[in-house]
Amino acid sequence: MSHQIHFNEATNQHSFFSVKEKPWHGLGKIVSDYPTSKEALVFAGLDYTVEKRPMFTYDNENQAANEATGIKIPEIQVPDYYATIRTDNETVLGVVGKDYEVVQNIDAFSFFDSIVGSGDGILYETAGALNKGERIFITAKLPGYIRVGHDDLTEKYLFLTTSHDGFGSITAAFTPIRIVCNNTLNAALRNHSHAVKIRHTSNAKERLAQAHRLMGMSDNLAHEMEAIFNHWTQVRITDKQVRKLIEAALVPNKEALQKMQAGDLEQVSTYYQNMCDTAYTYAMSNPTQLHTTTAGTLFGAYNGVTGYFQNIRKYKDNTAKLKSQLYGGLAQQRSQAAFELCSQFAKDITIFN
Repeated sequence: MSHQIHFNEATNQHSFFSVKEKPWHGLGKIVSDYPTSKEALVFAGLDYTVEKRPMFTYDNENQAANEATGIKIPEIQVPDYYATIRTDNETVLGVVGKDYEVVQNIDAFSFFDSIVGSGDGILYETAGALNKGERIFITAKLPGYIRVGHDDLTEKYLFLTTSHDGFGSITAAFTPIRIVCNNTLNAALRNHSHAVKIRHTSNAKERLAQAHRLMGMSDNLAHEMEAIFNHWTQVRITDKQVRKLIEAALVPNKEALQKMQAGDLEQVSTYYQNMCDTAYTYAMSNPTQLHTTTAGTLFGAYNGVTGYFQNIRKYKDNTAKLKSQLYGGLAQQRSQAAFELCSQFAKDITIFN
């Protein structure tokens, strides 16, 4: 089950929903209208709660008596360790420490609702649970667009993920997605983080309730990105410069990059060569790139890299793709490298001559 979407045996349904678009691997529920947070919780199969319960082990001194009666009764509590349990089916999701605080699924949706006050304007587009339900994720569409040129639109999303197994923080991130080719545009703008990370500590719920204040940065990022991208549509770039920019973005090994750009391909891994060749072909010939605000522009070169990772590169499964693009993986790292290189090129168009 490479999709890793949780299957609820009690309801005989997969824990995932999507608005209008086909869900992962055709699994889960597709709905025609944007739901409220309460409806989304049910559609995604996330309407369960999680409890933190003490852990116990057996007393070896009474082992013989237990074996004689056939009844084993745990008698010794394991100090400072607890199990996280789904209360609907008593499934163990993980083992956590004494300071860990469970953040319920409903609280994750409440976080998004709180960003816009009453909840008006937030559009829940996808949500789901992975594996046994220990990790959940939500994407919500924000009002408005990032408009580049006349008709190249980028939608604004908030993405949130949290877990019930003790691994990973609660993470909420601003994630713009270009409509024309569905690119996730990762950009490190002025060294600002576009994500909020919250530990599952004793005050996690309170911090979660206040995190929407920090997410006000999404509006600032959207305005800043719009200005930068519109400027990039006015910056012309040659095919040769596009190739060099892609190589510089995708090949993190400086020695390999130098050999590639010197034409010494025998000394460069075929992995890097194929990646650069494929990304360059996408940037120069894919129909989504032949756009009035994209073709021959610096904005197009940037989208060549992000589009490669979004639409062309192969991943083990959708979960791996998600991690690569939003959890600091290769796609996010290389897309941010492309953003920084494009920013340099906009200031000095001779750097890739």
